[in-house]
Amino acid sequence: MEEDTAIIAGQLADLTRTVEQMANQLKLLRERADTEQDRANKQQERSEVQQERIDLAARELAEVSDRLQAAANALRETI
Repeated sequence: MEEDTAIIAGQLADLTRTVEQMANQLKLLRERADTEQDRANKQQERSEVQQERIDLAARELAEVSDRLQAAANALRETI
């Protein structure tokens, strides 16, 4: 009976250590996942800013193109 109790106590201790190790591994995985999510969010923000800059440059280029076309048309009319 005492031997059975000792065996069960040992198994419980092993199980407790295993559960603690798993909990620690899970905590590390959560921290890594959070870090990766933060990186992904920052990258997304940078991509959005770059896209806004690209859109602005495209609009400015279109305006310059329109002005050049108007100037070319005006020049043709004077010739």
